[in-house]
This record gives sequence, C-alpha cells and structure tokens, in this order.
Amino acid sequence: MTTSTPPGVAVELKRRLAHSHAPYSGVRVACALEAADGAIHYGVNVENAAYPQGVCAEASAISALVTEGRTAIRRIWVTSSLPGLIWPCGGCRQKIWEFAVPGCEVISLADDGAGESHTIEALLPLGFRLEPRGA
Repeated sequence: MTTSTPPGVAVELKRRLAHSHAPYSGVRVACALEAADGAIHYGVNVENAAYPQGVCAEASAISALVTEGRTAIRRIWVTSSLPGLIWPCGGCRQKIWEFAVPGCEVISLADDGAGESHTIEALLPLGFRLEPRGA
C-alpha cells in the first residue's frame, strides 16, 4: 500500500531529523503522527549511553500525543538518516498498536521522497491488548 504525505509533514520531518540525539548509532530518526482529530505530533530518537534508556522517535511522538490529551493515532510517518525505508521496531509497533485506530497507516518515507505504507495490523498481526483497570 502506498499513500501520499502532506508536504508540510515531509518538510517538518526532515527538519526535525537534525534535532535527533544519536551520538552512538549515528542513525537519526524522526516521526510524525496524526491524531484522530487531525493534530500532528512529532518526535525524534534520543539515544543514551545506557542503551536501554534511549527513546525511539515513535515513542517520543506518542508521548507528545498523550501530553496534549489525545489518545488515538490515525496515521504515522517515520523517516531516518539512512538510505531507504525504515520501520518501527517491535516495541514501537506495540506502542502504536495501543493507541491506533483500526486500520491506522504506518508510512515509511525514504530521503528521496519514496514511501510505503502498511496498516498497524499488518505490521503487528497478533498485537497484545490488555484491558485497562476499571474498563
């Protein structure tokens, strides 16, 4: 599946790659996500010398979404400083799954503007759901 990306989102993703903190891997990642109400939230990866303590761009963007009081993701874009496409890691796929509306598009954008899209259900076919307490 392929999809178009709003020009403003593509430009902003490229701009935000420079804000990534990736001194160890050198791989900069930026993410944009569209909330169910159309608001766009951004995030970048932030590496740490204690590797497990780093934050992926997708998790960073989800934190921005939640910080603004939103809880539903309609679409998500990911790009990196590497040539070609990049996809969310397994942990981020689960994080996206938790907030995604059914059919949420996950779009990978290459530096040359090429892109590819899959639903979160295709990327995480047996995603884990746990009902929140009191639900």
